[in-house]
Amino acid sequence: MLHSQKSRKLSPEIDPLWLGSGWAAEDLSKPQILLESSYGDSHPGSRHLAQLVHEAKISIYKHGGKPSEYTVTDICDGVATGHDGMNYSLLSRDIMSAMMEIHARSVPFDGIIAFSSCDKSVPAHLMTLARLEVPALHFCGGSMAPGPDFISAEKCYEAADLAAQGMMSTAEQMYYQQNACPTCGACQYMGTASTMQVMSEALGMSLPGNALMPANMTMINQMSQKAGRQVMKLIAAGITPQRVLTREAFENAIMVHAAVAGSTNALLHLPAIAGQAGISITPWDFDRIHQKIPVLAGIKTAGHWPTQLFWFAGGVPAVMKALKEFLHLDAMTVTGKTVGENLEDLENEGYFRRTEMYMKNYGLKKEQVIQSLDEPYYTGGGLAVLTGNIAPEGSVVKHSAAVPEMHFHIGPAKPFDSEEDAIHAILNGSINPGDVIIIRYEGPKGAGMPEMLKTTEAIYNRPELVSTTALITDGRFSGATRGPAIGHVSPEAADGGPIAMVHEDDLICIDIKKRKLDIIGWKSQKKTEAEVKTELMKRADEWAPRTIKNAGILGLYGKMAGHTKEGASML
Repeated sequence: MLHSQKSRKLSPEIDPLWLGSGWAAEDLSKPQILLESSYGDSHPGSRHLAQLVHEAKISIYKHGGKPSEYTVTDICDGVATGHDGMNYSLLSRDIMSAMMEIHARSVPFDGIIAFSSCDKSVPAHLMTLARLEVPALHFCGGSMAPGPDFISAEKCYEAADLAAQGMMSTAEQMYYQQNACPTCGACQYMGTASTMQVMSEALGMSLPGNALMPANMTMINQMSQKAGRQVMKLIAAGITPQRVLTREAFENAIMVHAAVAGSTNALLHLPAIAGQAGISITPWDFDRIHQKIPVLAGIKTAGHWPTQLFWFAGGVPAVMKALKEFLHLDAMTVTGKTVGENLEDLENEGYFRRTEMYMKNYGLKKEQVIQSLDEPYYTGGGLAVLTGNIAPEGSVVKHSAAVPEMHFHIGPAKPFDSEEDAIHAILNGSINPGDVIIIRYEGPKGAGMPEMLKTTEAIYNRPELVSTTALITDGRFSGATRGPAIGHVSPEAADGGPIAMVHEDDLICIDIKKRKLDIIGWKSQKKTEAEVKTELMKRADEWAPRTIKNAGILGLYGKMAGHTKEGASML
């Protein structure tokens, strides 16, 4: 018997309450489907989701179900950047996940479709589905169209910085701001929003071809109708996310992550999702897999093309087809079929042939956007996990977005206890070529683990710094980050991690090839490992914890957030 029908027998008040909400009497005995979305006026990634929910709703009705719409909107990192709102970004993932769990547990639903597009909403929904034993799938809200000449949202940071330096007119800056975001959907580059849509499909939790569909095409409405039909099939077959979210599924997702040069934030979100499914995924799983999977997709910001062209070139299915020899093809998906069977079905349906025709619209070939294993964009995957006496428990760098000259670098430390102080130093010319900027007390306990796109763009837009200056932090970065930016340093400074012990002009050695991040001396003098160890122990003894005054939900998150390497989740 369906869960909803068991509950009706237990609570005589359910039926009259539903009837009072406008239900028809015949709806009471139907499978009840939760349509959870992040719809709201918060940003373009969520503004259009109501229409997609509506399409699924009609489809569910047609196929014998009774849908109910619930919403908890998300925040946009682009809107939160540059002020204290960014401190709330990561914790919003856990709050959204908790609210969806409350919706799903408090009402006797028989199936779920979760609709989301962006950085925190996609992992929030997947975290919840991972711990609910209810037939369910995730629906990706698609991608935003690029602006003229393929401009995208991250260009606005560059334009604003150049205008502030007097290197761009105000009129030109306004051109970028007014044309960079022409439609709804997730941002047009392989930032965290786009990455997590790709991860949802690669995990098998979204329908094939759903991730990064153009949000302005009617095809995405048709896909939503298909999702409505599919959730009814999942209920009939008794397939829950626990059948889909296996270790093999997560390894598939990490392989795809490497191939698309995905955001470093996936190292927070995938472990958090996996943890809800009872699976341990660590940063070293990413490092291991990235070393064998090359970057195949030339998507902004590591590449040239916007995300919609990635979808027109075949999207996630095209990447998975290229990676067939590595993938777990027998992994189950929400289609009720395996990854391998899905790829065969797409081939037979003419999916890959259609992508070739789409690319002709742009005068391009698929291989210009998604290349083969034989001719990748970049070898060695997109990222690396570094350890050493600054980060004994790990840190991450997206080395595919850094110039090769910075894959090995020794430079003097310039430590700051807040991002604001670091940005001020960059803008006033206090940072010199070769410096290693340290920003600390920005981890989950220190400040909620904000991302630092404004800082990385400030470095990137200064020719004298872009190929010479590194940034190290216990905070995190935007998926749009470019340059040698090392984040997620663990333990964080608020916990007394070694990053708190870095002094002005300590010699910092970054060695991406050897996966090392170390203090190797100070005051321009190299020291032995023993001397460095002794000095760091002395500094640790002298270190005093900072008083953290975060109040409300931010303070609660700081007290409850788990380890960075496990996803920094409070759930």
